[in-house]
Amino acid sequence: MVSQTCCSGGVPLSNNLGLPIEERGIWQFGLNYDYNNLNTLNAGSTKLDDNSRKRITNSVLFSSAYSITDRFALEALLSWVNQTRRITQFGNENFTETSGIGDAVLMAKYAFPEALGAKSTVNLGLGAKAPLGRSDLANEDGFLLTADLQPGSGAWDILGWLSLSKAFEFRPSATFSANFIYRSTGVNNSYLNGTSTYEFGNVFQANVGYTDQFLLFNTVFNPGLIFKYRNASIDKINSINLPNTGGEWVFVRPELSVNIITNFLVTLRLELPIYSYVVGTQLTPTTRFTAGVYFKLNNKNNTINL
Repeated sequence: MVSQTCCSGGVPLSNNLGLPIEERGIWQFGLNYDYNNLNTLNAGSTKLDDNSRKRITNSVLFSSAYSITDRFALEALLSWVNQTRRITQFGNENFTETSGIGDAVLMAKYAFPEALGAKSTVNLGLGAKAPLGRSDLANEDGFLLTADLQPGSGAWDILGWLSLSKAFEFRPSATFSANFIYRSTGVNNSYLNGTSTYEFGNVFQANVGYTDQFLLFNTVFNPGLIFKYRNASIDKINSINLPNTGGEWVFVRPELSVNIITNFLVTLRLELPIYSYVVGTQLTPTTRFTAGVYFKLNNKNNTINL
């Protein structure tokens, strides 16, 4: 039986972490919509001529960060997720849909200005993913759904985050950036009504890219090009490796943010796979699109910086 992509579907928590650390007293808020289409069936790195399976994940993510000092901040991320799975074989169709509140993240972050020289910043973060989402949903016939279709993971995870950025002397508007996230996953001890345990594989993710800035029609545009690497370890059920889980992926992500007004951003991202290797046979991402808005609130005078 082909796994339904435990390691490359689900809520994109890691993709949406990492609001910048601002001056003391600044609140930041973000609201993102994320669409992830998985319609490519791979065996290892080979794409199979099979379009009978399709997964779509729609996520809404709310993020907020508060700068306690100029260097120390707290960030929280909440999620809601809708997932659909459609399998069409021999003229029959099997369709499954789930929706609900997903897991949440709370992270503490600290900034080291000019750690890599002038016009550079290094940020470190440590956080936890809390299992707010349900992990015990059943289908219409009363059968419990597998872990990859549940809104939540049913387990606590630990996250480590490192972010680097540096502006260029030859072009002050341009920035080189990189961020790295490692998620050490916990164990869901109540999987399948407590009859089994389930552990998603640990995940490492790296994003490296270049962004620039230009003015057009009195509006600031920030285009960027990001390369993303993601590695997911094999999942385990009852401490035994689960077939058809785990792998590594490389994506290219053109993105654009627009300062509609000061301190109010609209962001657009398109993520496309350029390499994937999966363990066994799995559905793997085909297209991902993210759109969002961000704004800041100055707590010192309780006004929005517009």
